[in-house]
Amino acid sequence: MSALPVILDMDFGIDDSMAALYLARSGRAEIVAVGSVHGNTSSAQAARNARQVLAELGLGSVPVALGRAAPLNQPASYASEVHGDDGIGDMASVSEPPGMLVDESAAEQIVRLARDRPGELTLLATGPLTNVAVALAIEPALGSLLRSVVIMGGAIGVPGNMEAHAEANIRHDPEAADQVFAALENVTLVPLDFTMLCRITQGEIDRIWSAPHTAAADLVRGMLPRYLEFNRRDLGVVGFPLHDPAAAVLALDAGFAECLEAPVVVELTGTATRGMTCVDRRPVASAVSRPTVRIAMRPLRPVVDEFVRVAFEAGSQD
Repeated sequence: MSALPVILDMDFGIDDSMAALYLARSGRAEIVAVGSVHGNTSSAQAARNARQVLAELGLGSVPVALGRAAPLNQPASYASEVHGDDGIGDMASVSEPPGMLVDESAAEQIVRLARDRPGELTLLATGPLTNVAVALAIEPALGSLLRSVVIMGGAIGVPGNMEAHAEANIRHDPEAADQVFAALENVTLVPLDFTMLCRITQGEIDRIWSAPHTAAADLVRGMLPRYLEFNRRDLGVVGFPLHDPAAAVLALDAGFAECLEAPVVVELTGTATRGMTCVDRRPVASAVSRPTVRIAMRPLRPVVDEFVRVAFEAGSQD
């Protein structure tokens, strides 16, 4: 089976790094390019983190483009309480990572690659959707040029994780998210409804700590204490849900999920609901003139075991 060519659009934090580790170790993905975006940390720091992680994966030649530093219509905010001031649990290198930023923005990189390779590329977006919305403004036909788009974000029937009704990636830039859902075709959304069911527990933690040592696995392992501590305080449990890694798993194999198909609208004006992902699940839904989105709602196969086995326990590939 040939490797799936993937563009990563990430606010390169701890779980983004886990997703990149999974894809690289799977042997089933070709990471073609990476774009950074604000969210877990600043766009500039996310680009630096991307270069560091890619270098440890033996992918230092993968181009990294600097993405948007702020949302379309609100100030930027960062999840430093979750990911640390550097975005990767205080594991950022002191020295400058290998590689250089390319001389185009993350949005321009998406558009150029999609035009160069129509119908071939999957876009995996695990941060705010600012770059993707800007790419759509440059190329309105972007959806028809990409093979597929997989987005980690939203909360359909469960509470949000940034606000009561809003998941963080969508809430960090609601306008961008709504523009994406209004225009892009072939989208799979991986919301909290799915990712909160994919939990790393003590058993998986033990497997991760005892897995073979590689440069990339050790770097990601070093990020986890910060993530574990936040989730212990936030959720009151040992472990953490697999947000971005679950989206990476579905990017390679949609058969891991049972999906609902419906248009998605992002609430932009509600005082208590800004950033809410709205899906009409009534038997006879109101007509909405936007594309249908495949929304992952529950796992059909063991996503957590797939992630741990491939990302940490597989033979060294980096």
